[in-house]
Amino acid sequence: MTQYVLVAGAWLGAWAWRDVEPGLRAAGHGVHPLTLSGLAEKQGVAAGQRTHVQDIVDVVERLDLRDVVLVGHSYAGIPVGQAVERIGDRLARVVFVDSNVPADGESFVSGWPDGRAAVEAAVADHGGFWPPPAAADCADQGLDDEQIARMLAGATPHPGATLTEPAALKRPLNLLPATYVKCLLDWPEPSPAVAGLLTSDRWELVTLDTGHWPMFSRPRELARILLDVAEKDV
Repeated sequence: MTQYVLVAGAWLGAWAWRDVEPGLRAAGHGVHPLTLSGLAEKQGVAAGQRTHVQDIVDVVERLDLRDVVLVGHSYAGIPVGQAVERIGDRLARVVFVDSNVPADGESFVSGWPDGRAAVEAAVADHGGFWPPPAAADCADQGLDDEQIARMLAGATPHPGATLTEPAALKRPLNLLPATYVKCLLDWPEPSPAVAGLLTSDRWELVTLDTGHWPMFSRPRELARILLDVAEKDV
């Protein structure tokens, strides 16, 4: 029985995995969607990036989970990529869903050479939080109007410190058993950092013909990918 720990990206919480969970549970697996500190029902909790790493580790250890498939979407790939070092042999595989990946000493915005200033300015203008996107920002991502409305209705401002605090890694990510899910409507090619990691024989690339938020636009297909990932490690 695989234990899936699901961590959504910026502005989102555990609720974002609602439509993915049934497919995983129906196959007999444990499913543990996680809300990171400062988001959704945890608004008001102070959070930096290290707080989010600890959030993930705490869930795995508190529930004494084994055979863990740890899933990080978008921003969450950065704390997920650090948490895997700390959960050790509890990990079966890590899955990065159209996500950023951590680099030692680098932050989330470090990988945004063209957008870093805009993100930092938005955080400064909104009391230390990155405001959720507008509906127009979600266009051309395979989402219908109802999916966009549901996503934005649940979105909450994202703690700005988590975007600027540098990651800390003790070993190369390419040593991890990993799957990277590239959502083709968002951008057809993996980032250079991800492309480099995919040269490792421990990493695999899976593509999904949808946009950046597949838990809303293609939940059943995403669940199928996650189930296939678990079968690889049996």
